[in-house]
Amino acid sequence: MAAAAVAAGPDAKIEKFRDAVAKLDEISENEKAGCISLVSRYLSGEAEQIEWSKIQTPTDEVVVPYDTLAPAPEDLDAMKALLDKLVVLKLNGGLGTTMGCTGPKSVIEVRNGFTFLDLIVIQIESLNKKYGCDVPLLLMNSFNTHDDTQKIVEKYSNSNINIHTFNQSQYPRIVTEDFLPLPSKGQSGKDGWYPPGHGDVFPSLNNSGKLDTLLSQGKEYVFVANSDNLGAIVDIKILNHLINNQNEYCMEVTPKTLADVKGGTLISYEGRVQLLEIAQVPDEHVNEFKSIEKFKIFNTNNLWVNLKAIKRLVEADALKMEIIPNPKEVDGVKVLQLETAAGAAIRFFEKAIGINGPRSRFLPVKATSDLLLVQSDLYTLVDGYVIRNPARVKPSNPSIELGPEFKKVASFLARFKSIPSIVELDSLKVSGDVSFGSGVVLKGNVTITAKSGVKLEIPDGAVLENKDINGPEDL
Repeated sequence: MAAAAVAAGPDAKIEKFRDAVAKLDEISENEKAGCISLVSRYLSGEAEQIEWSKIQTPTDEVVVPYDTLAPAPEDLDAMKALLDKLVVLKLNGGLGTTMGCTGPKSVIEVRNGFTFLDLIVIQIESLNKKYGCDVPLLLMNSFNTHDDTQKIVEKYSNSNINIHTFNQSQYPRIVTEDFLPLPSKGQSGKDGWYPPGHGDVFPSLNNSGKLDTLLSQGKEYVFVANSDNLGAIVDIKILNHLINNQNEYCMEVTPKTLADVKGGTLISYEGRVQLLEIAQVPDEHVNEFKSIEKFKIFNTNNLWVNLKAIKRLVEADALKMEIIPNPKEVDGVKVLQLETAAGAAIRFFEKAIGINGPRSRFLPVKATSDLLLVQSDLYTLVDGYVIRNPARVKPSNPSIELGPEFKKVASFLARFKSIPSIVELDSLKVSGDVSFGSGVVLKGNVTITAKSGVKLEIPDGAVLENKDINGPEDL
């Protein structure tokens, strides 16, 4: 009996896992080593518990208010010199499946027929043209998005911008029952594998050879952001601040609203700045974590990182970010994905800071309700930048809830003859089989509910202000 118990211990498990991974021909030696290291850390249970009493609110030296940053240099040559040290990297591993689209999420059309990727390229093109600089664009793909992205970037071959693509790691999913890799059990397709979260950006940048290339070109900082965050645009003030203060890492944060209570926050802990995610919070403190009073900021995942520092830490194998276990099911088999997040790396870098910036730098499109915001008159498009309409008086955007009928982009578009005017809208809640005519104006708080089996059409030119609509008779 004792022997069986010992055999199931972490050391025996990791040995079996190591042997099985060694036989997987689909991945590189670097990927095998990374995966085994992650699994060993997970099994050894080395996750440090956060001692709640040691958490301190970061000072303005650690989380710098954006308004206190020195202005960017006005001299064109100085601007060019700064920008020539920069690389822009977009996390492009996600698929558009949650919004009912096939292929990479970054090719969903956002506005005026432009996709996320189109807007990113137009922005960097205009930057390079304006300052005569050479800011390259890197796309970190996953094995899910790589082939499609390679085809898509061909259309930018005539632009004045160098586009590099590289793949993040591919790790085998782990069968929960016996802790063996799913591909070694005959699951040979894509379902046997997963990309291990965006914390993998640092080793993958190095393993792909891109990091050495960039360093040899004199590049110093990479600006990493999600490809679906339309607010993540190059900010010369931030870059200037980091170079002048030799900060190796900067996380952009922004004040929390009630919509962001689950977002990770920055804390000071044992003399270092670190990211605190809701998953790390002991149950008895979750409500406190969600309160806007104590934890006032959250991580936008706009990250600025020094390239030499990435090289140093990756080579020393020092980036041991908190592991996020993500349980899934594949064809009825319970599996585990172990992931890490790029924001959690902040505590390993020297002179790491947060910058508490405006909400405008965080405009993610995660669902069609976000698409409604950015396609409406609340925003305009200038040089690839999505800019908020100054006619909107309230600082916050309207809260929008659309029912499942609107979940997929195609159904969403089919239900609007044109996107309504929402400059004066506070909240919108739509449920049921509802469609909108053209030129509709929504103001204040509007709720539209179509009863089961009833098709409700909002007529062309309707102006709805503080209305609760449950049927055609309410229009």
